[in-house]
Amino acid sequence: MTGMPLSLAGYVALPAHKGSGGFDHAAAHAVSGHVYVAHTANDAVDVFDPASGKHLASIGGLSAVAGVLISDEADLVFTSNRGENTIGVFPPGPAPSVLKIPVGVRPNGLAYDPVRRLILAANVGDPAIPGSHTLTMVSLDDRALVAEIPMPGRTRWSLFDPDTERFYVNIVDPAVIVVIDARKPGAIAGTLPVPAAGPHGLDLDLATHRLFCACDEGTLVTLDARTGMVLARNPLSGTPDVVFFNRARRQLYVAVGDPGVIEVFDTEAMQSLGRIETEKGTHTTAMAASGDQVFAFLPQSHRAAIYRVADS
Repeated sequence: MTGMPLSLAGYVALPAHKGSGGFDHAAAHAVSGHVYVAHTANDAVDVFDPASGKHLASIGGLSAVAGVLISDEADLVFTSNRGENTIGVFPPGPAPSVLKIPVGVRPNGLAYDPVRRLILAANVGDPAIPGSHTLTMVSLDDRALVAEIPMPGRTRWSLFDPDTERFYVNIVDPAVIVVIDARKPGAIAGTLPVPAAGPHGLDLDLATHRLFCACDEGTLVTLDARTGMVLARNPLSGTPDVVFFNRARRQLYVAVGDPGVIEVFDTEAMQSLGRIETEKGTHTTAMAASGDQVFAFLPQSHRAAIYRVADS
């Protein structure tokens, strides 16, 4: 590749912050192309259209919303509402009706098994409440809790592997990735040690069975999801948060809030392709389903930056 892997295509103005917290996790809807981002400061999910560059709507009443996950198979949006210990479920589109389901203490990470219609909510917990670091497994059909699984420490991001039918959940300390078998969702199936402090962002390459785990100490760790073997370690410019793997371009995007960059890696060689400046404090991103655009959420200017992905 010659030149930078991402080029700025424009911005979308989003509502100003009403409180503290800025933006958090986001996801893109494959059919419409619309992007849904947790606007934690506003207790809302903002929706915008990258094609027109317009903010379309804000879905309110989601206290301290932290996570957004979209299932294109189910055509549903899931949110983790950390301020009220619920998850929200609603269809994409204008003026949706939001179903809320109680979960554990301060939910954050989300993952979804579309075959069993099973939602995992990774609960950050409260240090003042013993045993509150948990996973809540929820049946979407029954709209009810299936299991509450104690965790060895504070949870971070999570994902579902449809090939192995397993959930993976990052734990800050001890530094491990917890494995949950969706066929037996009431207990921990295993753990994968991570040789770096503070596992945070997480994504998966289904074709090669590799987990990409961005850690607080400023290290990107690549592991074999089946064996836990460490395959690569790459330095980062600071403490990372969100990670997105681009299956179409074989690239990985790691958001680092300080200094405010997106670090881009070639996942074939596990080598850096460069750092793209965003804005200080920008720790979350999203990616178009097509893999041709990346979105970064700028807290100081309350905008979404749209980046075009260069051809490989």
